[in-house]
Amino acid sequence: MDIDGRGQRHRERMQRKRAAIDRAEKDKGLLLVLTGNGKGKSSSAFGMIARTLGHGMRVGVAQFIKGRDDTGEERFFCRQPGVIWHLLGASFTWETQDPERDTQMARSGWSVVREMLRDESIDLILLDELTYPLRNGWFELDAVLVDIEARPPRQHVVVTGRGAPRPLCEAADTLTELRDVKHAFRAGIWAQKGIDL
Repeated sequence: MDIDGRGQRHRERMQRKRAAIDRAEKDKGLLLVLTGNGKGKSSSAFGMIARTLGHGMRVGVAQFIKGRDDTGEERFFCRQPGVIWHLLGASFTWETQDPERDTQMARSGWSVVREMLRDESIDLILLDELTYPLRNGWFELDAVLVDIEARPPRQHVVVTGRGAPRPLCEAADTLTELRDVKHAFRAGIWAQKGIDL
């Protein structure tokens, strides 16, 4: 029974949606930006890495700030075939407290990323915490955007970090902003293995 024409309206809506899906471009490399103050930016990106590996594709990871090799993600994903992993930072800036060293590491790290962005065999590249070097002026945003734009046409790039600059957000195919509502750290609870590390 079609009450008030709801069934017909639903069919018409689904037909428009199907037509949009049929017109959508297939097999295009996307730029995804995961930003905001909420927890889960890197975790979401690592979920995409798992999905990519599940399809037998290759992945490159470049971590700019975290500089740790004892995280659960690193321990797990580095054992998987098809993963290239680069730690390109010494640690969080509040731990290093050496802006010159942080700047130099980020700049030399970008040359590593540039090579990955030229490698057609890498299907997805995660630029974890890239927004911090960009915000701190450690390298030029315009040059970064040129390198990302020049990548192979089917290569996906995921950028994570708080405070993504507006031009990066505008260049993104998909932009997600995670919002912080409540966080255990503010209650004095340190980062936990399996949740944060």
